Amino acid sequence: MAIRTLDDLAAANRAIGVRVDINSPLTAAGGLADDARLRAHVDTLAELLAADARVAVLAHQGRPGGDEFARLERHADRLDALLDAPVSYCDATFSTGARDAVADLAPGEAVVLENTRFYSEEYMTFAPERAADTALVDGLAPALDAYVNDAFAAAHRSQPSLVGFPEVLPSYAGRVMEAELDALSGVADTPTPRTYVVGGAKVPDSVEVAAHALSHGLADNVLVTGVVANVFLAATGVDLGRASTDFIHERDYGTEIARAADLLAAHNDALHLPVDVAVERDGARCELSTDALPPAGDEAVCDIGSDTVDAYADVLADSETVVVNGPAGVFEDDLFADGTRGVFGAASEVEHSIVGGGDTAAAIRRFDITGFDHVSTGGGAAINLLTDADLPAVAALR
Repeated sequence: MAIRTLDDLAAANRAIGVRVDINSPLTAAGGLADDARLRAHVDTLAELLAADARVAVLAHQGRPGGDEFARLERHADRLDALLDAPVSYCDATFSTGARDAVADLAPGEAVVLENTRFYSEEYMTFAPERAADTALVDGLAPALDAYVNDAFAAAHRSQPSLVGFPEVLPSYAGRVMEAELDALSGVADTPTPRTYVVGGAKVPDSVEVAAHALSHGLADNVLVTGVVANVFLAATGVDLGRASTDFIHERDYGTEIARAADLLAAHNDALHLPVDVAVERDGARCELSTDALPPAGDEAVCDIGSDTVDAYADVLADSETVVVNGPAGVFEDDLFADGTRGVFGAASEVEHSIVGGGDTAAAIRRFDITGFDHVSTGGGAAINLLTDADLPAVAALR
């Protein structure tokens, strides 16, 4: 069954619940440190408000007990500045106060309801029919005429605000959700040669992306970076030194070394591993050939080297499509930014380019790299879609 979009929604003077993902990094003072996720949803919200919908925004911020577990008042203020329509804040989510706030909206006005995760049910996993019976859905749904899910970044979760409302309300995908599904589920239709860049520190996810792409004929080349590259190098017998080896095993990534070895045995011609790496030595960046490893003492491999960047750039120059998932090193540290900046810069020049979310998108913003065709708002959700894994919130819309 096809998913309905905003093109199918008659929104005028109707109360529309819109689930977004505006979970953002906060400053020490509790302000928004980055509003990229809020800006991503502007098109969806602006379209509904321009159509005279009465919009109730549902979202979460942080995790219970975490430093960034906070109210959404600042998010409401920022959306009010970003949109050419009034946006207010309500400190309730599904109670009488929330229902009254929705009822009081005039056409073309929005209210941001309180953090959905302030209520324990929202941080639990439910089947959709059970999610529809939670206090959140049962309490708020009577105030709404329809539901729009634009929270692709949370689509891999089966929580009430994501899968419960479609059980009881006409439901639609917002513009962010629509664009993400089109871009990430349509990789097989993109031009070839097709190159995947996999990296970062979430090794099981990245190895799964590589395995899926290679086994399904989606990737002509896989460029391996980040901690993922360290795992693949270890699979070839390279001694990474005590610090990097301990890092792999402390995170229980030892089994991924065996998976990497299997992939190398089956797809050796398509997999590209670093030829040099970077460590910190006497406060400076020091590049070592992989033949010269292990590094000295407690030196850790924190980036790919310049020869690897050049080799990977050559592969990307001959590619028609690139899918980027994960940075090449500890890009937040200037000593180890070169690999990510160099590989991502080369990837941005490829004719058709798709970027997974999370740390990958953060690195692109840090280095102000432009030219990508699609930059995902989702980390875990993007991984699921790239590997054909389940996305409960998307299934609920069907």
